[in-house]
Amino acid sequence: MLVLAPEEDRIADANPAAVRLLGHPRQTLRGARASALYPGQLAALTVFTQAVLAKGHWWTRALAPRDAAGRDLRVETAAFPLPGGPTLLLVTLADPDTVHRRQVDGEAEAYMRAGLSEWQRMERIFRDIEHGNQLILRAAGEGIYGVNAEGVTTFVNPAAERMLGWAAADLVGKDMHAAVHHTHPDGSTYPHRDCPIYAAFRDGAVRQVDHEVFWRADGTSFPVEYTSTPIRDRGRLLGAVIVFRDVSQRREDERRLKSALAEVDTLRQRLELENAYLKEEIRAERHHQGIIGRSPAIAATLRQIELVAGTDATVLITGESGTGKELIARAIHEASRRSARPMIRVNCAAIPRDLFESEFFGHAKGSFTGALRDRVGRFELADGGTLFLDEVGEIPLDLQGKLLRVLQERSFERVGEARTRAVDVRVVAATNRDLRAEVASGRFRDDLYFRLNVFPIQARPLRERPEDIPPIAQHLLTAAARRLNIPEPRLSEGDVRRLCRYAWPGNVRELENVIERAAILSARGRLRLDLPDGEPARTPDPVRLPVAAPDGRPATEAERRARDRAEIVAALALTGGRISGPGGAAALLGLRPTTLASRIKAHGISRDDGDLRRS
Repeated sequence: MLVLAPEEDRIADANPAAVRLLGHPRQTLRGARASALYPGQLAALTVFTQAVLAKGHWWTRALAPRDAAGRDLRVETAAFPLPGGPTLLLVTLADPDTVHRRQVDGEAEAYMRAGLSEWQRMERIFRDIEHGNQLILRAAGEGIYGVNAEGVTTFVNPAAERMLGWAAADLVGKDMHAAVHHTHPDGSTYPHRDCPIYAAFRDGAVRQVDHEVFWRADGTSFPVEYTSTPIRDRGRLLGAVIVFRDVSQRREDERRLKSALAEVDTLRQRLELENAYLKEEIRAERHHQGIIGRSPAIAATLRQIELVAGTDATVLITGESGTGKELIARAIHEASRRSARPMIRVNCAAIPRDLFESEFFGHAKGSFTGALRDRVGRFELADGGTLFLDEVGEIPLDLQGKLLRVLQERSFERVGEARTRAVDVRVVAATNRDLRAEVASGRFRDDLYFRLNVFPIQARPLRERPEDIPPIAQHLLTAAARRLNIPEPRLSEGDVRRLCRYAWPGNVRELENVIERAAILSARGRLRLDLPDGEPARTPDPVRLPVAAPDGRPATEAERRARDRAEIVAALALTGGRISGPGGAAALLGLRPTTLASRIKAHGISRDDGDLRRS
């Protein structure tokens, strides 16, 4: 009990129970301001005081005095004026649970005096339920409510009120299912008969559910996990208690985690593929590091690389097989701003026709038979770097349009996926075909050719730059000796002369093989060169056309190729289409038969040009 002087805002006195409850000494309470006992509640305290003075007695549970430890006390406050003298109020602070129990006990006593034995039994049941309810209501964090055997709500704890947005008074005595559990997550009606909460007190089994929603008072819903546990008395099902929690944050965290894991998995796949491609590149790496040579052709190529490397222009490298087209592409990449990212090489001639789209653009899981997981394509893998399209002339005509679209729009879709992905890729293409002739014959799209041929570079064959043979041979010899773990043999002047006299139809690749074979066969530090079919000398050609153009100037590259083609056609015409053997076109031109066959293919010479026949 407290004696308050409201006009003076002063505590006049306090009994020992109030001293114990509030934790302040009696002397401290005497004379203290009454409003200080109710910080932040001055308006409610004033209304309460006026009600007491006006009605002669009043009570409330809205006021919460603060004790010495700074805790707001949950009490029931009642007061009435003291008679005589100045205005004084006698205020009592009572535990509401104790008051409630006294009320229940009083009602039970009344029923017992009335001789209602059944109500005596029910009183015990309700007292036990009330005790259990009080324990449940004190559970922290989780929403808790109870329903009886008719599905009517019997109690709701504060956590449930906060989560549902309903006051307990609005739910107690009403059908809980109709208020908060009437609809499925998809918005469809949830019949009472299907409700697991009600099933718990119908069949007595505990129900645990984690895929449904509860609806708030404002009409919004939130995902929940709940457990509905039946309440029994002497085998009779009286109702159920439901404990639930809002799992919105957890679901969002799971969604973000799943998204992050998917992104990590994509990055992991990309890194794995990059690693695989880099390992493949290391295995396939040519043994000469960099472009070696001192000929004017090599000097011109290096100048072209220096000019184009600093840009993102598409480069088309042409030349015969084995001339080092990939080496030029790698030099462009390593001198560019993209050198920190990988150069992804695609051998277009080695990809099966039905896998071109998947290889270039990737595919989504399940997009076709065998697509067991998402796959990152070569374009996506080369994002930020360089994509080297080797043997680009081998791409099927019906797929060239899709490649053209990526080059133009810088975006693509994986096979079986509608999402458009942007890509930043610098494309370098290479071919040993004459793409102009392919365009003219309808085997290559002219728009794709013009898109690729922004900056053309021609890799010259080895026979046109014999001065590069000695340094390349020496470099290959050093690399072969290191790889074979043998003492490095000596490359003599006679060896160099023999190498320079040979036509090298296979270019640097053939030279590499010859040098490695010679290193294996070497004895006592001397090479044993084993050139195929001897060493055909470069003899005057009886059908050779003039080296200069008709106006006396040096022949251009186009004129030189036209001259070479005309020479071959003329030789075939003289020999009746015979390539090898005595009197064949190869002997007439001073070439090996395999070299002549390679040039026939390179120039696209058909039977119509000379009725070709092999002997």
